[in-house]
Amino acid sequence: MFRWISQTITVMLLGIRTIPQRLSSSAVAIVGIAGVVVVLVSVLSISEGFRKTLLGAGSPDRAIVLRNGSESEMTSGLLGTETDIVKQAPGLAMNGTRPLAAAEMFVIVDLPKRSTGTPANVPLRGIEPASFEVRDGVKIVEGRMPQFGTNEAVVGRAAVREFSGVDLGSEFATGQLRLKIVGVFTDNGSSAESEVWCDAKIAQGAYNRGNSYQAVFAKLDSVASFDAFKDWLTTNPQLNVIARRENDYYAAQTQVMSDLINGIGFVIAGLMAIGAVFSAILTMYSAVATRTREIATLRALGFNTMSVLVSVLGESMALALLGGAIGGVIAYIGFNGYETATMNFQTFSQVAFAFAVTPRLIIGGLVGALLMGFVGGFFPAVRAARLPISSALREL
Repeated sequence: MFRWISQTITVMLLGIRTIPQRLSSSAVAIVGIAGVVVVLVSVLSISEGFRKTLLGAGSPDRAIVLRNGSESEMTSGLLGTETDIVKQAPGLAMNGTRPLAAAEMFVIVDLPKRSTGTPANVPLRGIEPASFEVRDGVKIVEGRMPQFGTNEAVVGRAAVREFSGVDLGSEFATGQLRLKIVGVFTDNGSSAESEVWCDAKIAQGAYNRGNSYQAVFAKLDSVASFDAFKDWLTTNPQLNVIARRENDYYAAQTQVMSDLINGIGFVIAGLMAIGAVFSAILTMYSAVATRTREIATLRALGFNTMSVLVSVLGESMALALLGGAIGGVIAYIGFNGYETATMNFQTFSQVAFAFAVTPRLIIGGLVGALLMGFVGGFFPAVRAARLPISSALREL
């Protein structure tokens, strides 16, 4: 066993050392595999960034209450009297005698994208004072808090970055609503940073909504309180609502977009991988042809066929690993942190987010590269292992 391992390592190292002699053909395989990894990792980083942004808005100790049958705030509707009942549910965190729950509106307004000038659906959220306490990660980083009862509004930092007309100190109009931006907030990079927030009562009047809302966001006194909170709401005959943990709600919203992006990414990368595998096959066949006499000599000296097969596979996978590493570095430098906005198909609104090239995606790209190297080197390795010693030695 030790002898076989020693022979295999010797032949593999010999093959790797001779790669510079076949640099042009080796470079073709490396570049092909690097290209596949760049495409795969960069496309999946879109899904990862989108998912990270939406999930950042959710917390297991917060809940969202919607009209029964609603999949999102966009399709929900609650009367003010119903939201008042929701705020009486057990399990809510309290600030003195006041429950930490906020009834909120959710509508879409048109704002031009800074990059293209094309109109985009941007979320406008009508809030209550408790909204800032429920979402304890929200911080005003420029300007100040809005005064409730006025047309003042605050806007998320991502929205300022991606859309025109919502800069600090500016005023914008949408329908009958006129808002003055007095503050910019952050929320740990969550999807809330893509929104404009104003007093819900002002928004209700501008949109002729009367005393109605889309949802109630509530902070629980503990994660374990959710079941009691949910059961009280769903069994209350005065209500027809559903309650979900906030993190579960936002996780469900990522599903459609993530599946779409991942599907496109894997299809494109799969087609490119076919070309990269053929490139690796041709590269390794060329390597075997170049090393025919060398392999035959080693066989004549007593090196077994399995050592030759493993060494050729090892060389192919070493080239693939190099290509995968190069592709991963290019994807990270070129795409990680790149900021853009896309549609959330659950609410038909824009969500600003940044591409996220994570260690998991890099490792996945390297695993894919090694798989391409294995497939590309397998048949040339079998040919090298079966090479007749006598006919090869005639070429000496």
